Amino acid sequence: MPKILVIDDEKPIRDALQNILTAEQYQVDLAENGKKGLELLNDNGYDVVLCDIKMPNMDGLEVMAKAIEMAPEVPFILISGHGTIDIAVEAVRKGAYDFIAKPPDLNRLLITIRNAVDKNNLVVETKVLRRKVTKTRDIIGDTPAVNKIKDTIEKVAPTDARVLITGENGTGKELVARWIHEKSNRANSPLIEVNCAAIPTELIESELFGHEKGAFTTAIKQRIGKFEQAHGGTLFLDEIGDMSLAAQAKVLRVIQEGVLQRVGGDKSVNVDVRVLAATNKNLLEEVEKGTFRLDLYHRLSVIMIHVPTLNERVDDIPVIAEKFLKEICEDSGVRKNFAPGALDELKNVNWTGNIRELRNVVERLVILSDAKITVEDVIAYSNPSSPVSKTQNVLLDKFDKFQDFKDYAETIFLESKLKKNNWNVAKTAVEVDIQRSHLYNKIEKYKLKRS
Repeated sequence: MPKILVIDDEKPIRDALQNILTAEQYQVDLAENGKKGLELLNDNGYDVVLCDIKMPNMDGLEVMAKAIEMAPEVPFILISGHGTIDIAVEAVRKGAYDFIAKPPDLNRLLITIRNAVDKNNLVVETKVLRRKVTKTRDIIGDTPAVNKIKDTIEKVAPTDARVLITGENGTGKELVARWIHEKSNRANSPLIEVNCAAIPTELIESELFGHEKGAFTTAIKQRIGKFEQAHGGTLFLDEIGDMSLAAQAKVLRVIQEGVLQRVGGDKSVNVDVRVLAATNKNLLEEVEKGTFRLDLYHRLSVIMIHVPTLNERVDDIPVIAEKFLKEICEDSGVRKNFAPGALDELKNVNWTGNIRELRNVVERLVILSDAKITVEDVIAYSNPSSPVSKTQNVLLDKFDKFQDFKDYAETIFLESKLKKNNWNVAKTAVEVDIQRSHLYNKIEKYKLKRS
């Protein structure tokens, strides 16, 4: 059901608009002044805002200006009993979706609202589709470490310098690589990604360099490798620390000479590729162990970018969480907000999984929490060391079968309610919404007794 916010200082008009819009199957919230309206807009998601222009303390144009900063995608319809062409033009120029004079023509009002709702839905759908098509998201944050990464990307992207991106799993190394490509002169050419850890050792060379028909048993036709696919563009070698030494030697040759040979072939193929690499390992330590080539390390690390862990940039957590919340709500068609203190509580979590873990937690909060995500929700669903989560894990580990867990949960729930009501069965049955006879049966089944 579309949700509309009506801001007007005249109660009869607010009530009339509420009655009309409710009858048209809209959910309506009312605000008697601009300050209250902005508070509601900040705490809730709306499809459309209807706002009077002439109001004491803060007029409709001021409210709209502040609202656009808070929720720029929400259509804003201004209404006024002192309507002129000049006011209407000024309102639209400053960002209003439309302007309607009082008393509003009912048909025009409803058509305008319907069109505004459709526009808002289309904007959301477009954003969701664009996000699904492209994996390049904004690098969110304003801590010194993140600003250093952004500055380095701006400097290195226009060049063809190779870049080695380091950092723990889930920190966003792939995103850094994507932004280097997006801001480079190769942005219109392909960005090809290879996860070196996900490809079996015996297949990595075929994956990177391709193979000729008959090169091995399953090579039933020629295959073009990732280096050739990235010709003119960028090749991103993720988790390069897991690449075999044999493959490393061939990658080094391609980087040095710009020439490769497909597996099973003797023809040289020229490639023009910019190589970006990422790893969660310390490659110098791998060099000492003999599992990584020092000469390849030097070739790859012309520029080095280290992506910090989330625990090293906790001040960025609230803005990242808000961004994830907005995206997840748009994708799933729900409206959720963080209650006061909830975002600060996220800063207290030990984020071993970094950005990836934070997104998973926000998605979990959207699914399991009510309209307001509270501090208690964050403690319960995000912090594995919290007492609530520890209790949950102990209970889950205690039972192998769902029915056993269900019986246990019913036992402690009913016993708690019965004690609360001093073992008044009739009152308890009403409170927990089951028939009295069913409650008696469960008391007998679980052998509940008054202590």
